[in-house]
Amino acid sequence: MSESYEAILEANLSPPHYQRLMDFRNPKLHRFVADAIELCTPASVFVCTDSEEDVEYVRRRAVETGEEIRLATEGHTVHFDGYHDQARDKENTRYLTPPGVSLGANLNAVEKEQGLAEVRSYLRGSMSGREMFVRFFCLGPTNSAFSIPCVQLTDSAYVAHSEDLLYRLGYDQFKLLGDSGAFFRVLHSAGELAGSVSANVDRRRICIDIEEDVVYSVNTQYAGNTVGFKKLALRLAIRKADREKWLAEHMLVVGVHGPGGRVTYFTGAFPSFCGKTSTAMLPGETIVGDDIAYIRAIDGEARAVNVEAGIFGIIRDVNQEDDPLTYQVLSRPGEVIFSNVLVQEGQPYWLGMGQELPGEGVNYSGRWWAGKKDDEGKEITPSHRNARYTISLDQLANLDSRADDPAGVPVRGFIYGGRDSDTWVPVQQSFDWAHGVITMGASLESETTAATLGKMGVRMFQPMSNLDFVSIPLGRYIQNHLDFGDSLDRQPCIFGVNYFLKDRQGEYLNGMADKRVWVKWMELRVHDEVSAIETPTGYIPRHADLERLFGEVLGAQYTEEQYIEQFTIRMPESLAKIDRIESIYRTQVSDTPQVVSRVLAAQRDRLLESQKEHGDYISPFLFPESSVQ
Repeated sequence: MSESYEAILEANLSPPHYQRLMDFRNPKLHRFVADAIELCTPASVFVCTDSEEDVEYVRRRAVETGEEIRLATEGHTVHFDGYHDQARDKENTRYLTPPGVSLGANLNAVEKEQGLAEVRSYLRGSMSGREMFVRFFCLGPTNSAFSIPCVQLTDSAYVAHSEDLLYRLGYDQFKLLGDSGAFFRVLHSAGELAGSVSANVDRRRICIDIEEDVVYSVNTQYAGNTVGFKKLALRLAIRKADREKWLAEHMLVVGVHGPGGRVTYFTGAFPSFCGKTSTAMLPGETIVGDDIAYIRAIDGEARAVNVEAGIFGIIRDVNQEDDPLTYQVLSRPGEVIFSNVLVQEGQPYWLGMGQELPGEGVNYSGRWWAGKKDDEGKEITPSHRNARYTISLDQLANLDSRADDPAGVPVRGFIYGGRDSDTWVPVQQSFDWAHGVITMGASLESETTAATLGKMGVRMFQPMSNLDFVSIPLGRYIQNHLDFGDSLDRQPCIFGVNYFLKDRQGEYLNGMADKRVWVKWMELRVHDEVSAIETPTGYIPRHADLERLFGEVLGAQYTEEQYIEQFTIRMPESLAKIDRIESIYRTQVSDTPQVVSRVLAAQRDRLLESQKEHGDYISPFLFPESSVQ
């Protein structure tokens, strides 16, 4: 830094905003802000407190800068990312690692000095003529064992506004730090703009300094690359959790309502476009969170909090029939940011919303009309497949009463689910904690979707739905899960679900509402109130229990024919899955715990034994009655 940080701050901040920073007796924070000012050269700096006046200023600036456009419904705005800035950029999201440190072959890393030099060169002067927003938030409830204070610097009012909806305000929480350096830092710039979107996406870089707990992001506006406290800070939290013996997970938290008014809490890990938010928002249940959870062992039980206070959700297929509570929020007055949808006459439209879309309007490509194609000849959809909405959780009628509990909620079940067309049954329970962690969590695969850049429909290894964000060697990450379970007096049950199983003609075997039945069955299993059939891969429901639950929950019949088609154990596919997973852990993960190979080998032996007795495709009715647990 060319001069002292105090001098830089005093020269570049108005007296009131300078004082807001000086109210923190934290030199690390002051140096971070001063360095960013000197590097990015903003025209002005706005230090935002928790006051409604300050928060309203950010909202207003998002519209004044053109990053958001007001819609016809009061409180609704729309934001458009650039045509080529529509998803998380995995290739250009990199860990900055010190010399001699390896995070393993699965993690995208660059030597720290080299990566830092590049991203800072793109940040240099990037805020010239624009305003820098200094934002303070708290990950997890405030005044809690789960709380992690954070600060983000950004020149995007849209990003700053999004964070108001997604996180708990943290200016006052930050004051409790004193001179401690235990906080996360993010520096973001949209870079040079074309209109109101990032112009140089070819120089989009997202870098995570694992030594300093800092995220750098430049030449992008898409929230997954810029709202630093989502998946970017999750990577920092995973390292913190590794040091402190807890779990930071890409998980929803939902309260499932059982008999007699009982509420049982589950966490669930699903890759994007695999039913994560819709599971958190199931009718009749209550949401704690839909995306990221911190899980700690407290008094011998697993307890979880939602890291966030809002939802940055995929809007595709949100409609009145399938997602009535979300659709209600998106249709009434209130604070909502739509992104990358189609707009006509002040109304937003998106794919799967349950009504006919206009043939023209404005979308993420600019002026749009039916049949419009891009420069490569690809037809442009009216709303992007990864279009989003941003809302605060307190707008939802189904918000759980304990959503902001500083002590967290007690977790009785973990759920793992991916997009799997041919292998897993719709729902099953592991035999024990280690079996679930390894065969359902660490073996999770999912077919790719529009939520990340690249080709869609490719089966990808996605352990715990967290591979993109794991910032420690993968073997150690899996061992941490095993050790966490061992530290508990009462281990949660582990379940695997698959909402995307297809028949041989390629048709889905389940409706979107069927997951309501699966969670009710899981809730009963946790309390030992229904039995199950033991198969080579886990416990599955009995037909009689599902027949009853389909009637009670959905008012629908559930035939033996449906049950057989959905819960047949597919031996060739199941064995092929074990082969794929074993190969990955044998060849790509140098620190794989030995228990992984033992558990997978035992599962293969059970499958081969059943295959020898019953053939390749085994009806659930063929498993002997004596195996009912």
